[in-house]
Amino acid sequence: LRVHLLLPRAVAAGGPEVRSLRGSWRLRSGNGSVSLGAEVPGCVHTALLRRGLIQDPYYRFNDVMYRWISLDNWTYSRTFKTPFDVRKWQKVNLVFEGVDTVAQILLNNVTLGRTDNMFNRYSFDITSVIQEVNFVEVRFLSAVSYAAEQSRCHKAHSIPPACPPPVQKGECHVNFIRKEQCSFSWDWGPSFPTQGIWKDVRIEAYNLYHLIYFSLTPFFEKSAQQWHLEVESVFDVVSSKPVAGLVTVIIPKLQTQQTFSVKLQPGEGSIVLLVNINKSSDVEAWWPNGHGKQTGYNMTTTFVMEAGYQIEKFSKVYFRTVELVQEPIPGSPGLSFYFRINGRPIFIKGSNWIPADSFQDRVTYDTLRLLLKSAADANMNALRVWGGGVYEQDEFYDICDEIGIMIWQDFMFACALYPTDQSYLESVRAEVSHQVRRLKSHPSIILWSGNNENEAAIATNWFSIPPADIGVYVQDYITLYVKNIREIVLSEDRSRPFVASSPTNGLESVKEGWLSQNPYDTHYGDTHFYDYSNDCWNWTMYPKTRFASEYGFQSWPSFSTIEKVTSPEDWSYTSNFSLHRQHHEGGNFQMLEEVGRHFKLPKSPDPVKKFKDMIYLTQVMQAQCIKTETEFYRFSQSEIIKGEGHTMGALYWQLNDIWQAPSWASLEYGGKWKLLHYFAQNFFAPLLPVAYEDKGILHIYGISDLHVDHKLTLKVVVHSWSSLEPVCTLAKEGVTVKAQSAVPVYNESISDLLERCRNCTRKSCVVTFCLVGEEGLQSPTNHHFLSSLKDAVGLEKTHLSASVSKQDDIYIFVLQTTAIAPFVSLDVGNIKGRFSDNGFLMTEEKKMVVFYPWEPTSVEELESSLILTSLLDVV
Repeated sequence: LRVHLLLPRAVAAGGPEVRSLRGSWRLRSGNGSVSLGAEVPGCVHTALLRRGLIQDPYYRFNDVMYRWISLDNWTYSRTFKTPFDVRKWQKVNLVFEGVDTVAQILLNNVTLGRTDNMFNRYSFDITSVIQEVNFVEVRFLSAVSYAAEQSRCHKAHSIPPACPPPVQKGECHVNFIRKEQCSFSWDWGPSFPTQGIWKDVRIEAYNLYHLIYFSLTPFFEKSAQQWHLEVESVFDVVSSKPVAGLVTVIIPKLQTQQTFSVKLQPGEGSIVLLVNINKSSDVEAWWPNGHGKQTGYNMTTTFVMEAGYQIEKFSKVYFRTVELVQEPIPGSPGLSFYFRINGRPIFIKGSNWIPADSFQDRVTYDTLRLLLKSAADANMNALRVWGGGVYEQDEFYDICDEIGIMIWQDFMFACALYPTDQSYLESVRAEVSHQVRRLKSHPSIILWSGNNENEAAIATNWFSIPPADIGVYVQDYITLYVKNIREIVLSEDRSRPFVASSPTNGLESVKEGWLSQNPYDTHYGDTHFYDYSNDCWNWTMYPKTRFASEYGFQSWPSFSTIEKVTSPEDWSYTSNFSLHRQHHEGGNFQMLEEVGRHFKLPKSPDPVKKFKDMIYLTQVMQAQCIKTETEFYRFSQSEIIKGEGHTMGALYWQLNDIWQAPSWASLEYGGKWKLLHYFAQNFFAPLLPVAYEDKGILHIYGISDLHVDHKLTLKVVVHSWSSLEPVCTLAKEGVTVKAQSAVPVYNESISDLLERCRNCTRKSCVVTFCLVGEEGLQSPTNHHFLSSLKDAVGLEKTHLSASVSKQDDIYIFVLQTTAIAPFVSLDVGNIKGRFSDNGFLMTEEKKMVVFYPWEPTSVEELESSLILTSLLDVV
């Protein structure tokens, strides 16, 4: 159907006329002093940028320089000819898929209505207003002034927080407007409160009836061992009497065909059909990345009504079940918290997704594909769409369906309390019902979550509310997330679980009246955890939680990414620019502190060299910290220690970036992989040995996401920092690594190990290890440092070199080193693509690395752009 909407061509006789109004509009500022052509979908900032009226909004300090844009009230307008004879149609609608955000909509100087919710779909009846030639106007009101006004008018009680911390250079009262919350600033992003028509706008003319929503939800009935499919269609029926007809559903590959007789009542209503999938057909389920195929089936649904026209819907249907298991665990207080997909417990590996750009019209299918594919390429199987951004575009979920990325979907409420007056609740109810109807057919979505951190905000009193007043806010919380959002989700979608918040104690929170005393309790639900003041290499500082849904450390993006938005005077760690881009209080200093614990800080007299060294070290540090923490969560999946454990999810904060700045992301703005993302490819590998030290003992666990047990060999190699020849090696054969579990496969006291490998001390040696099996089954090689690298003895500056050659569509880099090189980084600047491995510990003279280009390049370009760095290049 999507194709039909965009092509202005005649549809089957009697069928609806649908015409998109995307394309060229006019845009003018409040007092008319600025007037220009603008694209729809789009926003004011990108329109001004396209016409050369402003610079790149991300350049240097422009986020502050361009505040005036979002403080003005802009108007979009255009003239269009009606492409059909109006008299032939019972109803003509003007439909906006997305208006950002507060606007008055006029057609031929008649006010059709107003919008105040970016996440809602608005449909206006223009049957009596439309003429042969029409003038449509969308008069926007500044989101910033609207939010302030809403806050002023809210007499009942204050709704904190009023404003973001000054370091974010943002706008106030974002919780009073149903708009992308982080567009008023966040601790990783700028303040660009956009105005614009951010999705499709079109005219729909129809007689009798019109299909508005169409969704498919699969259910598996255990007792009958049979799949059912719930097909829901929401219609607007303009006929004055009921319309009867037949609906036929065909899934050829599953030998399934069913016909239903239906009757549509006047008004808006839905019909739900239950299709039984042919029992003799072998239904292939949809599996997450790394656990099986993402099989989908083509399905055709045909509506043949006795009056009027027929509708044909082509869809892809996927079969999968999801359960969120919260049940008692032997030997532990509390409850489990894990996902079962198609009856199989799955360890959730992934990250958190934020908007890919401050200007949504710049987020193309290719942008999404690149970022999501990078997640899958790093062995991720899940992402959490975080509640301070936007409900992503249809294409986002389509790609996740295709590549097996599960989605934890927040509703768009984050880190704040919210009003609950009638008009606000009505707007939210419409938003939730629209989004659930739009998205529920996607197998990738495995959970709806009411908000980000708002249960914790009340439970741990972030906003210093006097104890006597807390009850009011608790009431508001329950009203919004439980009585409204949850109620709608449950009525619209029974096919997947719902939690009211994240972090939450799940069923325990429900038991405590939806707000638990301590939502960070490791015995229940999920946790968010951040700590920048302790040593991140020390695994004992991390919570042995049931599910880690947020945790992270910051780093700087690579120099080539920063260079695009800076001038040379910005290229130092302490420049005004570096301070300006850091939106997290004390963030730059925290990174220095973390780096300084284990590495020597750069002291180069050349400020640019010093800045580049610092960038490199923050990326090494971030990668190593999150590796330590994630490996801890993975090896905790099968054990209970002092009542804690059975960790079944690790989603680090955060996957992607909204602009070029220091942040927690592993993918830079533009998609370039930070060292963390290369590390993620290893620490999320399906088969992985993980080492940790406890009371002087080195423990190695074998972690597997594979579906069968494997007999493997564990290879442990000890190197002295000063030689490429191993000091000693150990091969332990017949190690059983169990399917989907973490089991201890080796332990030895460090002193015994050092004694066995003569001439080794903690400071002079390093341990590497890997698991090897039959038929090429092999884990990545992992490492364990016996001391801080700043204390390492025998490390010497190496001569690193690389030769580049082309093979089919890929490039081969052969690296050579004269000494052991920690954290070898290959950087080819602005050439888009990724390496097969990066940031690695190089313990052999030669190593081959593959470069996968994302756009055409050449051996010459790669050679001239390549910068090789290892730890000892930092001076």
